[in-house]
Amino acid sequence: MAGLMLTRCVSGRTLLSASAAKTIRTRVTTRNYWTVLTRNSAALTRGGAAVLLGLPTLSCLLYEAHHRVQRSAVVHALEKEEVLEQADYLYSCAESEKLYQLLLQYKTSDDTEVLWRLARASRDLALLPDMDAERKKQLVYEAFEYAKRALEKDDKSFAAHKWYAVCLSDVGEYEGVKVKIGNSYKIRDHLEKATELNPKDATSFHILGYWCFAFAELPWYQRKVAAVIFASPPTSTYEEALEFFLKAEEVDPNFYSKNLLMLGKTYLGMKDKEKALLWLTKAKEYPPHTHEDKEVHTHTGP
Repeated sequence: MAGLMLTRCVSGRTLLSASAAKTIRTRVTTRNYWTVLTRNSAALTRGGAAVLLGLPTLSCLLYEAHHRVQRSAVVHALEKEEVLEQADYLYSCAESEKLYQLLLQYKTSDDTEVLWRLARASRDLALLPDMDAERKKQLVYEAFEYAKRALEKDDKSFAAHKWYAVCLSDVGEYEGVKVKIGNSYKIRDHLEKATELNPKDATSFHILGYWCFAFAELPWYQRKVAAVIFASPPTSTYEEALEFFLKAEEVDPNFYSKNLLMLGKTYLGMKDKEKALLWLTKAKEYPPHTHEDKEVHTHTGP
């Protein structure tokens, strides 16, 4: 159902748009300026300490202790920036194993930015085609725990909400139909919160569109099963799915081959063959940079 659809729609490459790639390059330059600034500040600090040598001993000790803490904070801040920068670079290169091993060193971190990236990395590793079934299940639950912690640490993080929703969907594949359908409500709530916190994130809109599409095309007999379990099971329409897919394109045009494919499929569901052909053609012409892009091509015909 919707859980399975979400699992298929969110790949390792989905969450890095062209604008995000530009951000990675910008951060490298920023880090260089920040390093120079830190060195200059350290030099000024040493000079200031020399002037204050005439103060009583306790004051000097307190002053030095204060600046050691300050310098330590700067070091940790720089380390975090470098780790996140390296992680984003590995993600952009689809180096799933290296990315996971890098971030696993920080699995006890309380930093939301680290935790949601670790959730994403664990999930990406789980979805590798040659992954052992038991190891995959372990990684899926592991990813969910990291996403849960990320959200607990900062419920204002759009990425934490997004990855919590995605990982909750993944866990549903092992929990049975009742749990999966029950989780669908939470999944949508967290995705909507993600778009509210960051209306410029195209992939959150894409995943919301996929959620709607999954329930819009649900066969009648599966609706009956859902109705037996829940008095009012989740429902949606192709029109609602279309709204989210188009919003994703508005935010970041041509950012993801599968969004183009889903626009085509949604128009087909709405019996608009002309517009369906337009978007399916765009999906077919999308440069196949990844295995997923190649899969999209197989769904768009010869």
